[in-house]
Amino acid sequence: MRLFDTHCHLNDEAYQGDLAAVLQRARAAGVARMLVVGYDLPSSQQALTLAEAEEGIYAAVGIHPHEAAAVTAADLVRLEAMLAHPKVVALGEIGLDYHYDHSPRGTQQEVFRAQLALAREAGKPVVIHGREAHADLVAALKAEGDRYQGVMHCYSGSKEAARAYLELNLYISVAGPVTFKNARKLLEVVPALPSDRLLIETDAPYLAPQPWRGRRNEPAYLVAVAERVAELSGMTTETVAELTWENGAACFGLATEDAAV
Repeated sequence: MRLFDTHCHLNDEAYQGDLAAVLQRARAAGVARMLVVGYDLPSSQQALTLAEAEEGIYAAVGIHPHEAAAVTAADLVRLEAMLAHPKVVALGEIGLDYHYDHSPRGTQQEVFRAQLALAREAGKPVVIHGREAHADLVAALKAEGDRYQGVMHCYSGSKEAARAYLELNLYISVAGPVTFKNARKLLEVVPALPSDRLLIETDAPYLAPQPWRGRRNEPAYLVAVAERVAELSGMTTETVAELTWENGAACFGLATEDAAV
């Protein structure tokens, strides 16, 4: 069984002391691919450095909405240059977050649109973070007039919102919260997702699935996400693993057979 963790932050300081062991556990669990995702320029560079050094690891580079207020034109130029690297397979994570409002909403929208334009010019998919901002996310994507390849990461919204994102050509990625007892929305969303639009992720080091909830998450725990998705969807875990491997390859423009467990 091979698994693709389509969103993790191995560039986080939580792994400074034991990254090699984390990678070993992931690969032993069948996680043969990992997309390490940036959230500002330093973390994006760290993701790229890790992707250059490790087989089966790829990078996404981007600026999270929390950091939007600090973005300069020079930052966008640097981001554009990073997107040209062959192991950078996506722009992200980008988006809108109205829950914390660490950056003004108007600034978040401006930076989101600017990064969408970079992705379009580079021909790269986008990894989108959305929290309490569904209407503005959909409006921004529609306003660009293009159907973006990409993914709504760590999805936690409603079945109706998921339908809107699917209509915009986006994948829906499911993470550790699908294993939580209070994950009522996901219980409705997951069985309704088209099989060719489903991805899975850990969002490590955050949101560890049961039975590790509350501890540091890591890619090896993706197996628990796959098992719960399989249970909700009426599929075997092996089918979910292979399906999401193929979908991840399609989303991020990767070959299906260039990494082995």
